[in-house]
Amino acid sequence: MNWITNYVRPTLRALVGQKNDTPENLWTKCSSCEQMIFQKDLEKNLHVCDSCQYHLYMPIKERLKALYDEGQYDVIEVPDVVADPLKFKDSKKYTDRLKTYRQKTQEKDALSIAYGHIGGKRVVTAVFNFQFMGGSMGMAVGEGLIKAAQTAVQKKAGFLVVPASGGARMQEGILSLMQLPRSIIAVEMVREATLPYVVLLTHPTTGGVSASFAMMGDVTLSEPGATIGFAGRRVIEETIREALPDDFQTAEYLEDHGMIDAVVHRKDLKSKLSTLFRLVSAER
Repeated sequence: MNWITNYVRPTLRALVGQKNDTPENLWTKCSSCEQMIFQKDLEKNLHVCDSCQYHLYMPIKERLKALYDEGQYDVIEVPDVVADPLKFKDSKKYTDRLKTYRQKTQEKDALSIAYGHIGGKRVVTAVFNFQFMGGSMGMAVGEGLIKAAQTAVQKKAGFLVVPASGGARMQEGILSLMQLPRSIIAVEMVREATLPYVVLLTHPTTGGVSASFAMMGDVTLSEPGATIGFAGRRVIEETIREALPDDFQTAEYLEDHGMIDAVVHRKDLKSKLSTLFRLVSAER
């Protein structure tokens, strides 16, 4: 495929003098069934494969638009933090890595915050961007969760968190791990204000994220097929010296074992969340 793309196609274009006016992102291959999907059809279908119903990655802005009433919401700025507190460097400087991901995603960090109405109820949403360093949780994410919780309390709104993360951000060391208890503080702020806290787990939710706020929802939902767990499958099998079930750490497995409340197809999320927030949100 690389030979055709990199050599044959450019050679033929040079011979016939054809300009490359065709966008390169017209099609997306399903990660599960490998079916090629027309990009516009994929977006219309909320980034769900029509053939096998596999839930592909959904950009943050499209997700928020799909969840909020009339697709309208206000963006809440995530507070600024020290960019590189440990002066960390591996194969490249952490500051350079941040710059690369900020240019790629057009976001400051791995968390975005929005405020609007879902089912007519006020809701603040904190959603993770897995495209930003694997949605890893550093100081910016911790500050963002606190800010989102404070906004929910201020506006007397429900609090919805949509995690997708590989866990703590190693470039920030112990400062990253400290965001786990800080995320619990954010949840407790909302609970003390007697406001609903709902978690929508997406693929993947792992590491320190799953060990903190992600599994503390008053109601916990998940998209189908999402991987949810702390340590990786191989690490667990080597530790307990036993083979795990094929569906271990999937959303469906967790639902069957009572660890989450429901697995909800992406097309049904808006309706489910609307009903949920209407039921649990008292008029204020």
